[in-house]
Amino acid sequence: MNVKLIGYSPNPEKIPAMAAKLTHSITKPEELEKTPEDDLKAILNHVINLGHTSVIEHTNFTFAISDVSRSLTHQLVRHRIASYAQQSQRYVNLKKPNYVIPPKIAANQVMKKAYQETMNIIWKQYNKLLEMNIPAEDSRYVLPNATCTNIIVTMNARSLLNFFELRCCLHAQWEIRKLANLMLKEIQKKAPIIFKNAGPTCKSKGFCSENNNECPLYPK
Repeated sequence: MNVKLIGYSPNPEKIPAMAAKLTHSITKPEELEKTPEDDLKAILNHVINLGHTSVIEHTNFTFAISDVSRSLTHQLVRHRIASYAQQSQRYVNLKKPNYVIPPKIAANQVMKKAYQETMNIIWKQYNKLLEMNIPAEDSRYVLPNATCTNIIVTMNARSLLNFFELRCCLHAQWEIRKLANLMLKEIQKKAPIIFKNAGPTCKSKGFCSENNNECPLYPK
């Protein structure tokens, strides 16, 4: 899995802070840029602490994500306030086996061997279909959810906060949880105020959204 932040709104925290100030000011929007930087940081910090996060929708972040499974991206696209561009299995021939091995399978040598043998059979049949001039859009039907894919994702900051609440949680599936934590690590470098408390609700809001008091992170 590889995750890289490849683009984001200019002044990712300044613009939301200006938007927040605008809502309580007679100052015209174009004049808000003259507000001292420390004042804008204080305003943004205040509204984030209050949970007034609509203003951070003015900031977007774009991630390049590679070598993740189709199983992961099926979960990822459920986050609808986002834009996606994913590698197509219809137009891209995936002749060489490339797939994700779940950690629990990788840790069991017997199951790992069986898993890899299964994948080799699948790709052999996939390539056989291609050799028989079956189009890739039909040949892909035999490929598993483990098949690696690449995707570019753009989300606004508010959607990302929700994404991190759900997917950084220990109850999230392991692969998308790993992705979420890597994305959060990257984004905190660019918008430390917005994402200072980002993560599962036990961290960001002080309660467990799953109400699981057996979770090691459950608020005591």
